[in-house]
Amino acid sequence: MSEQPSESRPEHSTGGTYSVPGKEFSRDTNYIPTRIVRDPAPDSGDFPVEPNRYRLVAARACPWANRTVIVRRLLGLEGVISLGQPGPTHDADSWTFELDPGGVDPVLGIPRLKDAFLARDPHYSRGITVPAIVDERTGQVVTNDFGQITLDLSTEWTEHHRDGAPDLLPAEHRDEMEQVMRHVYTEVNNGVYRCGFAGSQDAYDAAYDRLWTALDTLEDRLTERRYLVGDTITEADVRLFTTLARFDAVYHGHFKCNRNLLREMPALWGYARDLFQTPGFGDTIDFVQIKQHYYEVHTDINPSGIVPKGPDLWSWLTPHGREALGGRPFGDGTPPGPVAEGEEVAEGHGAA
Repeated sequence: MSEQPSESRPEHSTGGTYSVPGKEFSRDTNYIPTRIVRDPAPDSGDFPVEPNRYRLVAARACPWANRTVIVRRLLGLEGVISLGQPGPTHDADSWTFELDPGGVDPVLGIPRLKDAFLARDPHYSRGITVPAIVDERTGQVVTNDFGQITLDLSTEWTEHHRDGAPDLLPAEHRDEMEQVMRHVYTEVNNGVYRCGFAGSQDAYDAAYDRLWTALDTLEDRLTERRYLVGDTITEADVRLFTTLARFDAVYHGHFKCNRNLLREMPALWGYARDLFQTPGFGDTIDFVQIKQHYYEVHTDINPSGIVPKGPDLWSWLTPHGREALGGRPFGDGTPPGPVAEGEEVAEGHGAA
């Protein structure tokens, strides 16, 4: 990852920065590092696992936040970690809760996510990012380290997982998973942003070539295997899915990742539809909010703020045929149940 440009400003949806002319996009990865763990070490600053104490604040529009919502749902943690959902757009200062009555989060009692960051540190000056986990007792952010949050949901909250929860971090595949997830993060999850926020033609050209090299590699990998690692869904699949779900609707046009559409890549498109149609994945995707966020907030890229009407979404529900490759989506586990009341994607915002 390149050095962060000195003339940049926080970009709250990505935890990164806007690039400047001649520079490559660089993500600010200096997150609040405290964790929620089963047995916090003395003086570590970490917080204890405790049901009904924490609130996950995760905007539907954000791919990084979307990961945490999927993992929370797959593991059945809805009843022990509450969910706050900011709206799809934010001002220059913070994500806001404009979709809630009175524009205030009903549990935290705050209109802006920034209030929880300032409750933790009155001098906090970095990006106000989602996902963030907030201690409901104090109103303070515990962590916004999106990469660690999902790992901890799988490993530290096991006593509260639902019966039949899948193992998203199988020990026998962990080393391979780490390599795959690192590649997916640097080349694809971050790669689309590297294209979209490139500060020069040279930076864009390099980012574009790097992204498509990675996507072609993944296309080859998924041609003869149903999932990225092993024969079940893992954290690696969650991390790739949230970018693929946004690709045709946003990244292809808005971020100029336009060599071809995702739906023109047989393996990746089949893989994305397979996951989308799996409980816990597609039922978290709000295409309307996703498009509103990117096209309205990124005024550097889209000054008009016009949100495109397309693409048509019906094809997300077409048969994918990936069952022929074998595999068991949840391994020895079971699918999650219905979406929790109040967490459903609004009618007309999904692919149905």
